[in-house]
Amino acid sequence: MTADEMYMALALEEAQKAADIGEVPIGAVIVCEGEVIARAHNLKEATNRAIGHAEILAIDKANETLQSWRLDRCDLYVTIEPCPMCAGAIIQSRIKRLIYGAKDYKAGAHQSVVNIFDQAFNHRVDVTSGILEDSCTLILKKFFHELRKK
Repeated sequence: MTADEMYMALALEEAQKAADIGEVPIGAVIVCEGEVIARAHNLKEATNRAIGHAEILAIDKANETLQSWRLDRCDLYVTIEPCPMCAGAIIQSRIKRLIYGAKDYKAGAHQSVVNIFDQAFNHRVDVTSGILEDSCTLILKKFFHELRKK
């Protein structure tokens, strides 16, 4: 198992926590120089906040941990392609590297709908996609299948 797969597996654990409480199962982990400094999962329903995305919550935790808004030594692992809001936060926080699993054909801001990361912002994010993609896709499909049955 590669390091990327190991950290994505942790993000999948976070996604499962979200599913267990009825949230869309998306998880995120932030790693700084080989150490996990933040973990989060979606909490939109629990908090009634549109910004309750796993990526935003993980970035907040990492900012607090490092006592800095700059996360330029950090990698963000997330189970799905970030939306435009989260992509903006990733750029603004200066995340060094984004690694995600599943594509998001409805709101993805890397390949699926738009590509925010290719724009001429003052910070460039190195993006890797498709890490544990099947597992990341499956947890979402299973969640929405169960939701439709209710």
